[in-house]
Parts: sequence; C-alpha cells; structure tokens
Amino acid sequence: MTDAKDEQRHFVPEKGLGSILDTPTFAIQFVKMAEKDMKKEAKNNPENSPEFDINTDDSVTGTTHLNEPVEDESESEKLRAELDDAKDKFVRKVAEFENFKKRSAKERIDLIQTAGREVIVDLLDVLDDCDRAQKQLGSPETSDSIKEGVLLVFNKLRNTLQARGVKAMDTIGQEFNPDLHEAITEIPAPTEQLKGKIVDEVMKGYYLNDKIIRHAKVIVGK
Repeated sequence: MTDAKDEQRHFVPEKGLGSILDTPTFAIQFVKMAEKDMKKEAKNNPENSPEFDINTDDSVTGTTHLNEPVEDESESEKLRAELDDAKDKFVRKVAEFENFKKRSAKERIDLIQTAGREVIVDLLDVLDDCDRAQKQLGSPETSDSIKEGVLLVFNKLRNTLQARGVKAMDTIGQEFNPDLHEAITEIPAPTEQLKGKIVDEVMKGYYLNDKIIRHAKVIVGK
C-alpha cells in the first residue's frame, strides 16, 4: 500500500504538466521575439548595430574608404603643386630665352651696322676739308681741268662713305633740335620764319645707318 506522503510527493497537476511539456516551444518563441526586437532596434539605431560600419561606402561593395590614410591625398596634392611650379618655371625660362635671342640678334645687327665707326668718324674730318676745298675751287683762277679732277676725288670719297651708311644731316632752315644739333651761337633771324630755326651751318652732322655719329654745329636765329 502506497504511503500517503509518497502519493502527495509524486502528484503533479494536469495543468502544470501541460506547461512543462510546452516549455521548449515557449523558449523558441521567446528567442524569435528577442531576435525580432534586436533587428527592429538595429534598424532604428544603426549606429548601435554591431553589423553597421560607419566607414563603409555603400556604393562600393566591401570598400571602407574612410579607413584609407589621408596621407595619400596630401601626397597627391604636393606632387600636383610641384608639377605646377615646374611648369611655371619652364614657361619663364622659355620666355627669357626668347628675349635673349631677340636681344642678341638686335645687338648683332647693330654691331654689323656700326662696324668701323671710328674709322668713318675720322674720315669725316677729311670730308670737311673736301667741302672747304670745293668752295675754293669756285674761284676764277682755278683751271677747269684741276676742278674736274679734284671734284672726282671728292665725289668718290662721298660715294664710298655713303655706301657704308654715312648720311649728312639736312640742317639749314630746320627747327633747332638739341638731340641733333649743337648751337654755336644765336643771331637775329633774317625773317620771322627763321626764328628758332637754323640759319647757318658751321660743321655738318652725320648719321651712320640712321644713328647719329656727329652732331651738327649750327647758328640759330632769334
């Protein structure tokens, strides 16, 4: 015969037994609900989700561009700045070289045009003597043959110098220009039109290839 205490110890109510049998199902449902709540919370707060990476570029799969070092970008900017600086220096050097070539060519042309300037300047004194002698040849005592021979020599000298680029200034009746003329003295102008102009020439002025090699010595009317 079973003891009353043993029967009371092993007695399990029918309702309690059903709850015990259903415990695994309840556990599964509980886990599913917990996972659903976690997903919902992760969706509302993505920064709290362990699967969300703030450094991930959504447009490029598997790329975490913010994790790349900034040094690459700064190095690229540095190289670009150095390249721009090198280009600027190159352009400047090319411009300087072009200016140098132009200046050298001009100096060379000037040197060629003024070559032998000192010799020509010395010959101008001889040309002055020729001009004075030519005036003396106008006297009646000089024979025509002598005049002709001397004039041939004078003209040959003038033509030779002219071929070398020598050109006499035209001064009589011109406005006085201190850049071209050297005033020896001033005299009363014979007419109103000659005031401030050259009325006489003491020594001719000359150009060599359009460059002044001797200023004209003149007399100016006042």
